[in-house]
Amino acid sequence: MDPILLGKGITDDIAVTLLPRLGNRHGLVAGATGTGKTVTLMTLAEGFSRIGVPVFLADVKGDVSGLAVPGAGTEALLQRARDIGVADYAAAASPTIFWDLYGKLGHPVRTTVSEMGPTLLARILELNDTQAGVLDIVFKLADDRGLLLLDLDDLRALLGLVADERKDISTEYGLVSAQTVAAIQRSLLRLAQDGGEAFFGEPALELADIMRVNHDGRGVIGILAADQLVLKPRLYSTFLLWLLSELFETLPEVGDLDKPKLVFIFDEAHLLFDDAPPALVQRIEQVVRLIRSKGVGVYFCSQFPDDVPANILGQLGNRVQHALRAFTPRDQKAVRVAAETFVPNPKLDVAATLAKLGTGEALVSTLQDKGIPSAVQQTQIAPPRCRMGAITEAERAQVRAGSPVGTRYDTAINRESATELLAQRAQKTVEQADAPKARTRAQDDEQEGGFGQSIKDAIFGTKRRQGMIETMAKQTTRTVGSKLGNQIVRGILGGLFGGKR
Repeated sequence: MDPILLGKGITDDIAVTLLPRLGNRHGLVAGATGTGKTVTLMTLAEGFSRIGVPVFLADVKGDVSGLAVPGAGTEALLQRARDIGVADYAAAASPTIFWDLYGKLGHPVRTTVSEMGPTLLARILELNDTQAGVLDIVFKLADDRGLLLLDLDDLRALLGLVADERKDISTEYGLVSAQTVAAIQRSLLRLAQDGGEAFFGEPALELADIMRVNHDGRGVIGILAADQLVLKPRLYSTFLLWLLSELFETLPEVGDLDKPKLVFIFDEAHLLFDDAPPALVQRIEQVVRLIRSKGVGVYFCSQFPDDVPANILGQLGNRVQHALRAFTPRDQKAVRVAAETFVPNPKLDVAATLAKLGTGEALVSTLQDKGIPSAVQQTQIAPPRCRMGAITEAERAQVRAGSPVGTRYDTAINRESATELLAQRAQKTVEQADAPKARTRAQDDEQEGGFGQSIKDAIFGTKRRQGMIETMAKQTTRTVGSKLGNQIVRGILGGLFGGKR
């Protein structure tokens, strides 16, 4: 398979390429603002798409959307392409699908609360360790009781259940305080105000829809509109980390392929690691190290190489370093770090060159045969065939109208989940409480104010007073006894005195 042409070496006058079969060894695109990082990302995305590799990347500034329409094809671009050696260069668009967490500039991207999981959700909500532990209990309780957590309403309903049954739950699962539950509820309120309400729900994003190949065999480029999302750094970084984790957990092991199954480009990568707890950084490192065998290449884009932790930076085999301006001690340190990470080139002073690179130039080192990194080359980056700039609203609407997945995601679904089930159970409890219950004789007597007991006492009597039945029995006995006695007396007296028979 033909390699992806990134540009032409200025010093050695050689083609600088990236081998498709090593595209899953990850990469880094770094450089100061305005040095051409975005154009490099577009060239990289186009190159993978043309060989049939799907790409997913975030559009932080809005100009990556130009991948969806043909470029201007000016004489200057044509001349640059000829100088670099781009074969058959012509303005062309790439197959593109627009996505947007808020559903405004692309198809809505959703996931369920259950799929997000307690660890990443705790990061979005900025919970401390104690609050994150209670969130773990909420997820465990939902599993044990068969309650689906699809959206934020479901999570709120579970938190309400935990608050109501706090004592029993604390005994079975661990201590839960009312203050902790209230703190999580406040965090959910902030997330909803930031627009996170639309992110959780159904239909959830299917990974197959970001790994599409069109009828021409070209990889579809999924562009996430992130100009507003990036203003919520935790939501932005956690969403992309969730997507990367889903790919890692879902895709099968495939080993080394002729080309990647997907290339994942993470712009503004420093947002992923800012204030990230050590456990989360360790998780990212694990995913980056192992997802290569799933056929996925991950490319980070940031201003400085040391924005990426050293353990992860060591996993990035393909490097494109644009200019770094050494104006501050921080910049000077970044220049030294960048220079030390490249394989030396005897013809090139890397540290000195970094500060002098022009726009559209970069220091490039890619993996070659047997995974050996090439010597660093000062490179003139090849121009993309698409528009190098943002598209209009009309052009975006036209692309969305022809999307193969619009009918699947544009309409939200709200099926029965924890919210509805808990509401039904609460309603049944209320109805059972309001329904008349079978009563005992004593309860009836008590409800009737003692009247029934009085009747009973009058008929059957009490310990101190005889009742009607007992009185009638005694009277009957006396009456019968008197008549029988009179007859016996008369019989005896008549016998004694000779009375008549």
